[in-house]
Amino acid sequence: MPPTFQAFRDAITSAQPSTAIDLSKPGLRVLVAVGALAVAVAVFFVWRSQPTPEPLPPPPATTLPSPSPTAAKVTVQVAGKVRNPGVYLLPQGSRVTDAVTAAGGLKHGASTGPLNLARRLIDGEQIMVGAPSAVVAAVPPGYPGADPAAAILDLNAATPDQLEELPGVGEVLAARIAEFRTAHGGFTSVDQLREVSGIGPRKYEEIKPKVRV
Repeated sequence: MPPTFQAFRDAITSAQPSTAIDLSKPGLRVLVAVGALAVAVAVFFVWRSQPTPEPLPPPPATTLPSPSPTAAKVTVQVAGKVRNPGVYLLPQGSRVTDAVTAAGGLKHGASTGPLNLARRLIDGEQIMVGAPSAVVAAVPPGYPGADPAAAILDLNAATPDQLEELPGVGEVLAARIAEFRTAHGGFTSVDQLREVSGIGPRKYEEIKPKVRV
């Protein structure tokens, strides 16, 4: 072994007892305890500094579209010169032409007469197709001094209230005349009044001069 290396080793060996740490000293134990506490505190804060996953917000509530309300309807009666007279349920806002179409359209060779096909329907009304006019009076309607008894009613267009103005016709008989008109698609002649229940020969003679078709 070279003399220089031997001298270096001897120096280290002789210095070891003086540099050894003596843990039996009270001050040194305090320092070790403080160091351990510092390490524990550092580990705690490092652990606390880690990001905490936050729960995702709940998805927004989806508002379902409310069902649309059922479309309003109107009920009308279609009578006169149509293929299938009767009572029909049509969407609100429908026109007279829609009611005529629902009743099968006009009979062969028939016309609508003065009926306004573009008019909006009214719930509960009666549509008389092919009648020339509702009421023909001897004097203009509403004219001062006009006598309702002098009016001549169209059997195919007069309302039940107007039919009650005929001689000997009350509410029940007027309803029967209207029902007969609907069932037969309108009157083709005044003589058909004899077929209405409740109209005998005498009453027919009283009514005949007051009506027409």
